[in-house]
Amino acid sequence: MNAVDMKCVMIIDSQLPIGIVANTSAILGVTLGEQVPHLVGENAADALHETHLGIVTIPITMLKGSKAGLSELRQRLYAPEFSDLVVVDFTEAAQISQVYSDYVRKLEALSTQEHTYLGIGIYGEKKKINKLTGAMPLLRG
Repeated sequence: MNAVDMKCVMIIDSQLPIGIVANTSAILGVTLGEQVPHLVGENAADALHETHLGIVTIPITMLKGSKAGLSELRQRLYAPEFSDLVVVDFTEAAQISQVYSDYVRKLEALSTQEHTYLGIGIYGEKKKINKLTGAMPLLRG
């Protein structure tokens, strides 16, 4: 599929403090970069030949979500029609965990419906993502 047919969005709970919003988007971005390595461009040099590491090659749209809306969206993303999308979620269980093994234990103890989602990142076909998120407002400061 052509890059212009692809889209990347992050939906963040807009009621979170700004520090948690920043942390959530950073975590979602790192995971998306790992899962979709071609999202990151090659290193580039400036006029003084100093190297700048590659950054994301497409825009990432930041959308406003709510706890209920994020939970509903995450449930929809489990549907077979969206199985080709790359989906990463960040939950309260992850945010309060000090080490990854604590997060894994907390995750195993909760059903999908019991999670409180702080943010969701999605990458894939633009039409599918627009179907899911097209009515959501932009996240603004």
